[in-house]
Order: sequence, then C-alpha cells, then structure tokens
Amino acid sequence: MDKPVISGNTIKIPTDLKYLTDVDDFIEGFLRDCGAEESVVADIAISVSELVNNAVANGSRYAPDQPIIITIDKMNGAVTITVSDHGTGFNPDDIADPLADENLLKEAGRGIFIVRSLMDAVDINASGQGTTVTITKAL
Repeated sequence: MDKPVISGNTIKIPTDLKYLTDVDDFIEGFLRDCGAEESVVADIAISVSELVNNAVANGSRYAPDQPIIITIDKMNGAVTITVSDHGTGFNPDDIADPLADENLLKEAGRGIFIVRSLMDAVDINASGQGTTVTITKAL
C-alpha cells in the first residue's frame, strides 16, 4: 500500500505520519457534512491525530506492511470513530499518569490522556493481534 484508500466511511493509510493530513481532511469533511460545530470538529480532529500517531509509532511501529484503518459513523446524534492497527497491542492499565510529577516533563505519553479528556467515551481493545481504539463524541 503506497497511498491512502477511502471506501465509504473508512480510510486506510500506510503506516506513515505523512498521511495524517489525509486522515484530518477525511474526518473533518465527514464532520462538517454532518453539521458538527467547529469546537467538536477540533476535539475529534485532535483525538484522531493522537490515536493515529500512537498507531503508527507504537502499534505498527512504522512497518509499511501494517496499514492503519480509520472508520467514522454517525448515529443517534453522536459520532463514533475507530482507529485500528496491526501491532502487538498494549495494556491500557500500564499507561503512566502524565500528571504524575515524574512524567510532567516527558515529551511523550499524553495521547490517551488527551483523547480521554476530549471525548465522551473511549474504548481500548488491545491484544497481540493489534489495537482498536473507539471514541465517541456527541454532536
């Protein structure tokens, strides 16, 4: 896979951060078509960017044969987005608290914290077969 592929409400990207703009355009376009307020668009765009960054760097570990799949749906006045990778998975309980004194100056480790702060619901399904993070935000 050497470029993003869009099919309906799904975008599949190569494991490379240079395609993050394609994901942003796809997600923001969908949300604006739904009439979402700009503050909601911004919250979701930030959250999806954090999740895609995590999927590329930590999930698929930049492996070109491990695409990232992002799906967006609108139902019952809310939008649900899933970001899936094919990496080794992780234990969400092992994520260090970014507000702990020893973590305040670290350059990384805030992505899931940010996503949880911006979204109404966050579900992390991680296994040795990859990770799928599902986020939901009311429109």
